Amino acid sequence: MYAELLELARKVGHDAGALLMERPPAFEIESKSTAIDIATQMDKKAEKFIMESLLAARPDDGIIGEEGSSVESKSGITWVIDPLDGTVNYFYGLPGWNVSIAAKDKDGSVVGVVTAPTINSTWWATRGGGAFYNGHQIHCNDPIALDRALIATGFQYDVAHRTTQMTDLAKLVPLVRDLRRNGAAAVDLCHVAMGALDGYYEAGLKEWDWAAGGLVATEAGARFVQYGQEPLRTTLSAGPTLHGHLASLLGFTA
Repeated sequence: MYAELLELARKVGHDAGALLMERPPAFEIESKSTAIDIATQMDKKAEKFIMESLLAARPDDGIIGEEGSSVESKSGITWVIDPLDGTVNYFYGLPGWNVSIAAKDKDGSVVGVVTAPTINSTWWATRGGGAFYNGHQIHCNDPIALDRALIATGFQYDVAHRTTQMTDLAKLVPLVRDLRRNGAAAVDLCHVAMGALDGYYEAGLKEWDWAAGGLVATEAGARFVQYGQEPLRTTLSAGPTLHGHLASLLGFTA
């Protein structure tokens, strides 16, 4: 049912990833919400390429993009795109940055594709169709005991909120196997989906951060839930057993 959308998202994600692999000799940096929340000319170039490619194929669809692209949908399908998830990783030459493309209808994401060329990885999912990594179906780890769990997280760009996040981190450190800070939300969600992580949580994510990766995690059997209110609404994804333990430990209620 969603094959056409998936094929388009995979192609455009692959091509946008290739575009981003051509790193510029110098970066033009623009601050967004705070001085450390940055965008580069490549974020904007990739978003323009993705938007134009999607609309060339499906001109009646809508667009929501991190860098400001906004087109109202006439078809009932809206694309939610993060052209460069993990901009700081990209800027520093670290791996794991990615292109995140989701298509949604009135009920949420129906297709999600996350392309991370520096780690030779592409994940995708369709609603009700399962989740895949480089062509192989994937499933989250479950059940996992808290003391055997590898957990990832991230921190907000508004440093005023980091004290609260450090409190949450302190609750987990003595109880889990270990923690990771990888720097790209969509890939963290996909790592939960494939069992490379047992769980992931982060406060302050936007729709373009989780629209694709959240579907991949869900279709791989993980629970994907958002708790609380902005600006500290927290996204939590893990296998069903671990998810309950993490939510309780962190004091989250639906």
